[in-house]
Amino acid sequence: MQTPLLVNQVLANLAERKALDCSFSGVQRVFDDCLAHARSLLSEQGVVAYIDGARVVGKLGRGEAPVLAFLEEMPDVAAQLGEEAILLVVEFTQKLSRTPNAHAITPFLQSLVSASLALESIAVFKDYLALVWQTMQRTMPKVHGIDTMYSSPCLPDFLKSIPLLLSQLSLAGLANWVDYGVKAYPSNPQHQCEFFSVQSADSRAVLQRERHGTLLKDCERNLELYLRGLWNTYMDFLPYSLVFEAAQRPLPYLDMPGLEKWAIHLPDVYDDTPEGVRGIDRYRALLAHFAAHQRWTTPLVADNFSPFQRLAIEVFEDARVEYLAMQEYPGLKKLWCQLHPRPQEDGCPAGWSAIRHRLALLSRALLDDQHGYCQPILLEYLARFGQLMQIGHTCTDDMVELGLSYIAKTRLQSDQSANIWFDDVEVSYRDDNRLMWLFIEEGDEEEVASKPRSSKHNEQAEALLPPRLYLEWDYASGHYRPDWVSVYENLHPQGDANFIDGLLEKHSVLAKQLKRVIDLLKPHQKIRIRYQEDGAELDLDIALRSLIDLKTGTTPDTRINMSHQHDGRSVSVSLLLDLSASLAEVPNACTQTKLALSQEAVSLLAWAIEQIGDPLAISGFYSNTRHEVRYLHIKGFNEPYNDAVKGRLAAMDAAYSTRMGAALRHAGHYLKHQAADKKLLLILTDGEPADIDSKDERLLIEDARIAVRELDQQGIYTYCISLDPNADGYVADIFGSHYTVIDHIAKLPERLPKLFMRLTK
Repeated sequence: MQTPLLVNQVLANLAERKALDCSFSGVQRVFDDCLAHARSLLSEQGVVAYIDGARVVGKLGRGEAPVLAFLEEMPDVAAQLGEEAILLVVEFTQKLSRTPNAHAITPFLQSLVSASLALESIAVFKDYLALVWQTMQRTMPKVHGIDTMYSSPCLPDFLKSIPLLLSQLSLAGLANWVDYGVKAYPSNPQHQCEFFSVQSADSRAVLQRERHGTLLKDCERNLELYLRGLWNTYMDFLPYSLVFEAAQRPLPYLDMPGLEKWAIHLPDVYDDTPEGVRGIDRYRALLAHFAAHQRWTTPLVADNFSPFQRLAIEVFEDARVEYLAMQEYPGLKKLWCQLHPRPQEDGCPAGWSAIRHRLALLSRALLDDQHGYCQPILLEYLARFGQLMQIGHTCTDDMVELGLSYIAKTRLQSDQSANIWFDDVEVSYRDDNRLMWLFIEEGDEEEVASKPRSSKHNEQAEALLPPRLYLEWDYASGHYRPDWVSVYENLHPQGDANFIDGLLEKHSVLAKQLKRVIDLLKPHQKIRIRYQEDGAELDLDIALRSLIDLKTGTTPDTRINMSHQHDGRSVSVSLLLDLSASLAEVPNACTQTKLALSQEAVSLLAWAIEQIGDPLAISGFYSNTRHEVRYLHIKGFNEPYNDAVKGRLAAMDAAYSTRMGAALRHAGHYLKHQAADKKLLLILTDGEPADIDSKDERLLIEDARIAVRELDQQGIYTYCISLDPNADGYVADIFGSHYTVIDHIAKLPERLPKLFMRLTK
């Protein structure tokens, strides 16, 4: 009875192989399996179109690789998008083969399954094919703006990156990402390939900008300051992506790869939870747990315990360090409870290993006193844990005894089952606890015992704040480069304050002239503000009335002070000093360096503004590529002009280059928070914006121009004092008409204070 069926099947296979008309040995070996898979997913018409499409791809002259990719991928694509996709893919492949980019056919076909799963509809898939075609056309080399017949160097890299890109971006986000790569590197094939293969930092930054959720890169500085402010610790963040590790689902973990500082491995993005916990709060919950372990956990030798025992010890140790952390910061309890799963007591079905379920119940109960669980053993160990914590001075060793006892008392035969119940057992903000364990091999005892484990980091890292990342304008492509420049800020080193006093004495005659102008600028109109709890002086009328009330038994008015407020002048000033290496030069017809003259001018200006009473901040900057822009605080807005400030001015030094745009944005970041009607940003420089990693001399000039425009939109008036006699060629492009070029640099100490008074009168 089966013989006719077998004969018919053989004849059908022969007919299909004949229709395929492909003699590649590799294709012949896999054709039957691929055809069987296609038959399970497609209709008869779909199978015919599938075989016909494979025949067309095989005749394109690109070898067997494209045919194999089509045969393996196309059934799943058609099942996801509809059988219409077969014809679309074949037509696109034919069109691609008629261009110099035929070598990209194989990676295109190999990316189809990932694209179909991400795009889901045939309409969006058509838009995706159009985007691939546009990307090819826009990245093909051009000579003097005219298309050539050379292939796109980055199209294969782009297609190989499609699974990663579409797993994180919408099609609109992918189009924006492509647009950036095309515009940023129009004539640099190597950089194009690095961008479209997602290898360059620029590519990853744009990718993260287009992604959803809370990105670690966006809140890294905030989180580093959170660790320093609340936990007095500093750790490196080493992000990982779940896109590459989706099968293993790695947990965050804390380690110390060197002896200087700790490193945290954590996801590069967190989405908001359905319960309403924001992504950044998930990061904060994670870091708080890490910091608690770092402060209170002592490593144990793992070889002494079984895996089940280690799991139980970890649960009690997690609960202990969180209990201690919540004593300092009670608000952590609400956040951790929102993120901790709430497993049901009877949630694990029979026949499954329930050890992780029991430990999750215990963990929830240790964290949340409103847990509502009734298991006698669980309640017993909650009481024992509570007694230990009430006594105080607990340590990790105390949790060992609890963990060993609990696991021995609750062990079940089913715990050995391979079917482990994982529902509601994963605590997303906790790490994998590798910090707790030391694994000792024979002969390593002395090495492990002598290895220091300290959470202190070097003094240099302690002194520096984390970098603030700023965008930078790329005039050639017409858009910003996100997170392009790293600005490191620090307090300027101290020098001899007597040196600045000597400079003020040197210009005593000029100071007397300035004093007469200052007296005219000082706000003389004052408004008396009465009925103040705290004030500058006692309001005698109110004070006497309150004293009479007190003597007569009436409740006295405690608002017996008054204060005065100046009327008519509200100015905050930020003075930004270019401290690049050229400042150490001696100009023609001068006996002093530009740096020395700048010190004299700034000292006089700071003295003059102190006399007027306007808030003043002084800072300097220099750069060594976009990765290191140094911003040095010399005087703060609320800091008096005292010996500490004079000492920093005396220690001014010149080094490296002038990346002006980033420094302007950072100075504006502080100035915009000042409560003043007029906010003035003065920049003293001796040259055009430049840096050693920028070959295009217009690039940083245009970026500084855009930075000035951004500050103007924030209500900050920017004015440049240039010491460069050739500044007329570029300074107007940056500052418009808001600049002064001082050709006779020796007159700088005299002109700078007078210029300020003219700007603020």
